[in-house]
Amino acid sequence: MRTYPVVVGADGTDSSRSAVRWAAREAHLRNLPLKVAHVFDWEWREARYDMSHEYLGLARKVAENITAAAVHDARLVADRLDVEGEQLLGHATARLLAESETAELMVLGNRGRGGFASMLLGSVSQRVATHAACPVVVVRGRGDAAEGPVVAGVDDSPAADGVLETAFDAAARRGSGLSVVRSYLPVIPLWLAADVRPADVDMPETDAEERARLDEQLAPWRAKHPEVPVEVLLTHEGAAAALVKASAGAQLVVVGSHGHGGITGTLLGSAGLQLLHHGECPVYVTRPPARTRK
Repeated sequence: MRTYPVVVGADGTDSSRSAVRWAAREAHLRNLPLKVAHVFDWEWREARYDMSHEYLGLARKVAENITAAAVHDARLVADRLDVEGEQLLGHATARLLAESETAELMVLGNRGRGGFASMLLGSVSQRVATHAACPVVVVRGRGDAAEGPVVAGVDDSPAADGVLETAFDAAARRGSGLSVVRSYLPVIPLWLAADVRPADVDMPETDAEERARLDEQLAPWRAKHPEVPVEVLLTHEGAAAALVKASAGAQLVVVGSHGHGGITGTLLGSAGLQLLHHGECPVYVTRPPARTRK
C-alpha cells in the first residue's frame, strides 16, 4: 500500500519555519514521511533576456538553499524522520495545489514572502486552504504549542463526522483533551430581536435539547477513543468568535471545509476563514483526500 506524505510549503520566512517544525512533529506522530516543497518562479524582468540561463541557475541555487535549510529544521525536530526536499518551478498556488493531490496533509505558514505587513493571512495560504485536494493546516499564532486541548468546531452538517474523527485522532496522538464547541443561535421573539443579543439569551430547555443532540453525535467517537477526555462548550456566540476565543488556550483547532450558512460552491465556511485570519494556534481544515473521493 502506498504511503502518502505530509507536505509542507517552505519559503525561508519565519512563518514557513514554524510550519516546517509543526509538519515534522505531525509526520512523526503519524509515522509518515515528510516532503518539503519550495516553489520558485524565475520570471524576473531581467530573466526575459537571459539567453545563458544565468538567472535560472541563480534562482535554482537559492531554492536549493531554502529547501536544504527547511529539511535541516525538520530533522532537528525529529531526527529519524523520513524527509525529502524538492524545488518546484512555477506559481506557488498552482504547484502546491497539484502537490495536494497526492498528500495526506498539506501544511503552510500563515504568511509568505512579499505580503503586505497588515495582511493576517497570505494569499497563497488562503487559496490553498480553500481549494486543496487534501486536509490543510495553516500554522499561525503559537505554532509550537504543546499544551492545552485540541478544539473542534462542530455543527450538525455532513462535515461534522470528519471534524470529529480528525479531532479525536489528533487528541489521542497528543495525549491531550478535546474541547468540542457547538455554536447555535436560539430563536428570539421578534419583539425582542432588536434589543437582545443571542449570546445573552438564557434558554435552558432549548440548551438541554441541543446538548442532548451533541452528546448523541459524540457517543460513537467517545466509544472509539475512551482515553480522550472531552469537554463540551455550548455557546450562543457566533461560531467564528467562539472558536477564535477557544484558540487562545488550544494547541490545535479543527474545523470543516464548510458548514451551515455557506454559499453553494464555497470550499471554506466563514468560521474557518475567520480562524485562518485570527486564530491564535494552528488551524486544521478537514476534507477527504482526493484519492478517497474518486
